[in-house]
Amino acid sequence: MANLAPEAKQFLRSTHSGILSTHSVKFDGYPFGSVAPFVLGHDCQPVILISSIAEHTKNIMLNPKVSLLVFAGTEDLQANARLTLLGSAVKIEKDDADLRARYLRYLPQAASYFDMHDFAFYRINLTHARYIGGFGNMSWLSSDDFFSPAVDSLLAAQETAIIDHMNADHVHSLIAYCQHFHQVEATQVQMLGLDSDGFDVNVNHGTEVKILRFNFDHPIHDAQSARAALVRMSQLAKI
Repeated sequence: MANLAPEAKQFLRSTHSGILSTHSVKFDGYPFGSVAPFVLGHDCQPVILISSIAEHTKNIMLNPKVSLLVFAGTEDLQANARLTLLGSAVKIEKDDADLRARYLRYLPQAASYFDMHDFAFYRINLTHARYIGGFGNMSWLSSDDFFSPAVDSLLAAQETAIIDHMNADHVHSLIAYCQHFHQVEATQVQMLGLDSDGFDVNVNHGTEVKILRFNFDHPIHDAQSARAALVRMSQLAKI
């Protein structure tokens, strides 16, 4: 049987919202589903920003075991890839400057929530996952298949500076990446996030705005290895 872990991890890196299921406090024994935008931390664990008065937060406080269903596209849900994550939701520090900056690059509409005292970050510490990539292409996976090593904390601290540099001085490279790797003619491009496996850019393509994912050939762990990977991509795109 093929190892689906790399494919599942790449799929998770490309998603930013899903359906969060918690154990209902109000109706004992029933699961409670809610929409949940999220951003992945550099350890590849989903991070959600939720209010203490929300139903799902009340549920988590009593029972932190949750599932998060993420999927691609809505045209044919059963034919498209999807991933069900199982784990425990743990409250973490909302004032983490690097995580806050990363979260707001992906979800800028959440900026006002940081000024509200009842909103907090929760990280879902993954334990198991069920990945379905298509018919006959499915597998149970463990947390080890997703968790990135602690060394990536260095990349987390350097991420904002790398992104600021790329958006200020290398927009032409980002546009060329979109054309070469995704065949998308972008009019405006902004790098949103960079991790050990790749990076995301926000793209204006005609009247459409979307996020494109770029995967590195080899994992990177700091600014120096990120630069080498980006230079290699520029060479392939013949910049």
